[in-house]
This record gives sequence, structure tokens and C-alpha cells, in this order.
Amino acid sequence: MRGHEGGQSGVGTGVTVGLLAAWAAHDAEEVVLVPRWARSHVPGLRERFPRVPDRIWRHMESIDEREFATAVAGMALVVAAAAADGYRTGGRSAFYQGALNGFGLHGLVHLAQAAVVRGYTPGSATSPVVVIPFTLWARGRLQRAGVLRPARPRDVVQGLALAAATTVATHAMARAVGRNRTPPRA
Repeated sequence: MRGHEGGQSGVGTGVTVGLLAAWAAHDAEEVVLVPRWARSHVPGLRERFPRVPDRIWRHMESIDEREFATAVAGMALVVAAAAADGYRTGGRSAFYQGALNGFGLHGLVHLAQAAVVRGYTPGSATSPVVVIPFTLWARGRLQRAGVLRPARPRDVVQGLALAAATTVATHAMARAVGRNRTPPRA
């Protein structure tokens, strides 16, 4: 019989559903800051990093608040599905563990971005206090419950690939939704 602890492993809902809560706290920072930050910082970054293709800079400058919030909503669905699958399986789900790993690794990417630009980047404030600690804590609980899959180098690559592919897909969806919106009537 399944208990209220998140499947039979006893890892607790904080470990599985907590992924969605930690992600929401982290992405709230990004929703509030990304579009405005990009518009104000891309010109200087473009000068500092001339080898980055211009289409990437143009895309970053073109993201508005509505489009970014739509992309985040799309990602929320993916993270919620992973958290629910983690809860359903007591943390055993490969989808949940892959999402957890991707979440933690993407926190390290945020810190690397901040190091490269030598300053704040959206996501770098909550990565060291929410993303990385939650991921390490949840992995520790999964390990103590005996359900953590071994982390191999290919798992790191898959976790980053899952995070990157999902980010690209949700942004493409948000851009498509934005193109299909009809402008409000005057």
C-alpha cells in the first residue's frame, strides 16, 4: 500500500514534489528579471564576446516579459510532470531523477554564466541558495532510501541535455504562441 510519503520508498513529498517548489522559487527570479536584464546587458556583452553569433544576441534582446513567462509556464508543466512521477514512484522514476539532475546542473550553469560575465545574471542568486542545495539534499535522501540511480558521466550529459532541450522547446513554443496572438482591439 502506498503511503503519504511518496510511494513506498519513504523519501517524502519534500524530495519529489519539492522539486517543483524549488524550481518555482528559482524561476520566479528569472521571470522577474530576464527580459529587462537581457535588454540592458546584451549590448555590453555583445562587445565583450564578439564571437557569439549575432542571432543569439538578437534573440535575447527580443524576448519580452509575456514570451518569457509563457516559456516558464511550459517548463512548469514539464517539472510538475517530473515531480508527480517522482512522487508516484517514490523517487525511483528515471524521468524525475533526470529532471532533478538537470535542475542541479543548470544551477551550476547559472553560476558559470555569472563568472563569465563577472557579475549578476538572472538565476545566479537562487542557484547557490535554492537550486544546488535542494538538489544535493534530494539526491542524499534518494540515496539513503536506496533508490538513487548511480550517477555516471553520461547521466551528467543527459541531465544537461534534458534541461537544454526542454528550455529550447519551451522557448520555441512561447515564440510560436506569441506570433499567433491577435493584438488587442483599440
